[in-house]
Amino acid sequence: MMRPAMLAVALLAAAAAALAQAPPQQPPAGRGGRGAPPIQPKPEELAQIRAKSEQIETIVQELKAKHANPDLIGDVEVYAKAGRFLLEYPELFGTQNAIDHSMTVLDQGIERAHQLQNGESPWTTGKKQIHAYYSAMDGSVQPYAITLPENYDASKPARLYVWMHGRQNNTTESEFIFSQQTFRPGNPPVADQGQIQVDLFGRINSAGWHWAGEADVFEGIAAVEKRFKIDDHRILLRGFSMGGEGAWHIALHYPDRFAAAEIGAGTWSRRSQTPGLQPYQYAALKIWENMEDWALNAFNLPLAGHDGDNDNQIASLPGPPPGAPSRGQLESSLRARAQLEKEGFAAEGEPDFLHMKGTPDIFLISRNTGHGTSPLVRQRLDAFLKEWGDKGQTSPDHIRFLTYTTRYNRDYWISIDGLEKHYDRADIDAQRAAGGKTYNIQTHNITRLVLRETGQAREVHIDGQTVKVKAGPEITLEKSAGAWKQDRAARQSGLHKTHALQGPIDDAFIDPFLLVRPTGTAWNDAVNQQALRSMARFDRLWGKYFRGHPYIKDDKDVTGADMAKYHVVLFGDPGSNRVMAKLIGKLPVKWTKETVSLGGQSLPAGENFPAMIYPNPLNPSKYVVLNTGLTIVDREYNGDYGMPQWGDYALVKVKEGVDVPDLVAAGLFDENWQLRQ
Repeated sequence: MMRPAMLAVALLAAAAAALAQAPPQQPPAGRGGRGAPPIQPKPEELAQIRAKSEQIETIVQELKAKHANPDLIGDVEVYAKAGRFLLEYPELFGTQNAIDHSMTVLDQGIERAHQLQNGESPWTTGKKQIHAYYSAMDGSVQPYAITLPENYDASKPARLYVWMHGRQNNTTESEFIFSQQTFRPGNPPVADQGQIQVDLFGRINSAGWHWAGEADVFEGIAAVEKRFKIDDHRILLRGFSMGGEGAWHIALHYPDRFAAAEIGAGTWSRRSQTPGLQPYQYAALKIWENMEDWALNAFNLPLAGHDGDNDNQIASLPGPPPGAPSRGQLESSLRARAQLEKEGFAAEGEPDFLHMKGTPDIFLISRNTGHGTSPLVRQRLDAFLKEWGDKGQTSPDHIRFLTYTTRYNRDYWISIDGLEKHYDRADIDAQRAAGGKTYNIQTHNITRLVLRETGQAREVHIDGQTVKVKAGPEITLEKSAGAWKQDRAARQSGLHKTHALQGPIDDAFIDPFLLVRPTGTAWNDAVNQQALRSMARFDRLWGKYFRGHPYIKDDKDVTGADMAKYHVVLFGDPGSNRVMAKLIGKLPVKWTKETVSLGGQSLPAGENFPAMIYPNPLNPSKYVVLNTGLTIVDREYNGDYGMPQWGDYALVKVKEGVDVPDLVAAGLFDENWQLRQ
């Protein structure tokens, strides 16, 4: 049977807007502060947590049997999940306060459960509300917090501020719920412009708002839109510190999803300067760890970057070399601004309040301020949010956009669906005129392009060529042998790297996925046992740091519907895993009981096996992954960034008694999912 996360409970939306701006109420155990040694709860405290959690769970099952409102059930079940995950990972308690807070939160959950039994849900009223949603990623229930404006009118669509919190190493579900009810901001509050604010949980830190954390941003927004009237054209993104690092990623990868973005501080990555990485590892750094290079995507997204001039936080990861000058996390804004200047947009104004000419973007510095926001800059940021919140989003006639991967490929009416070479910069400058009849486009490193809002289109001038087109809701253009033409079938033959089907291995875990456990007789038991250890490790780390448990099924229970809905992640070998046996002959690996061959290497199959990602031959719109979850190292699950270690494919060797096998060889497939020659 598929199990939707170990407890199927929701994590509540994370840390109030000011939570990342002000020092956390409890010092985090990781980078940025060393508190007292973490304590372990007493056996009697664990017994109380278990009893309270089970009490909530019993009522939740009764409510589900009676078909109560599933959204309201989630609002209750998240409390049971909070308790169960504390029992599963008690090392995240950290302090006696956290233990005490969990008791308070679980008592609140019991009260909610009884209220819903009586057909009541009083927590859905009031200015501050705690809710939850069930994630499509892994079925887990995730919390979020809502703050309503003073003069809230439920009959009118409201603008939405989406808040991404800073680093919170031990902010579990119960700590998040507790802090949302007790927090007092330490910095100037954000002005009330009539907005609803959602505070996202972010699944604790979620590798700096990546993978499940990235999903939490958009699933959280969707959950709010389900309960409240939200103006889709007035959703504004905000983040600070680690939330700033995450907001740079979310804003510049999804520039058409927000009316504006306010981004404070955040680390930047220096990993590309690290010697000794392999080419496929350097390539993967172009996805998330070079966000300053993506600054051009703020051309159509009003963006305000800011921090204090005395910020003393670690500026980059890895940290700067000894003795190197550093301005703390203000450097993230400075680097994004410098990149915009390289793109041709000059900075105008005072040093602490600059506007980038030709864009809607501003960069601010809080004078005599550390890792935070001064009252003056807060006023300027509020004016910025009001201006763009009042205007709302409109589809622009001029788009400038870049990407390094087709995973992040869209800006308003353009989508880049094919690249000449992944992980090299691809960019587009597109303008429409005459009411959308003509288009003038310049591209670089792009082979396939989709235009939308093209009901009046007549011709497209692209890279010095003129293409007569047939109007319609969208138009697909394809370049072959240097010539552009309209692809009226809008379908490519054969395999190509395209949106959400371009790798690397770790890309499969941005979308819903299913782990498939082997039940048959293995060709080689050592390989099968290593694969099972790898699966157990991934399940454990995803649960601890991403606050859910992956969907898992036995191979004999996997259906065609599963293949249609999920990326399937197969563990074992073709002897032990019947789904793998069906697919292995259609994948670019030769695997028998005696040998395994991939990427030009052939090794004994008794102790070597493949780990890879590939379009699923049974459903090429989804991935199949062999024998691995995320390939990042353990510590990066709770860090700022996670670097994919193995590219698109790898040959690995059994390492007895260890969860992660030894890497033998790895690499990237070409743009047609073929092994590079």
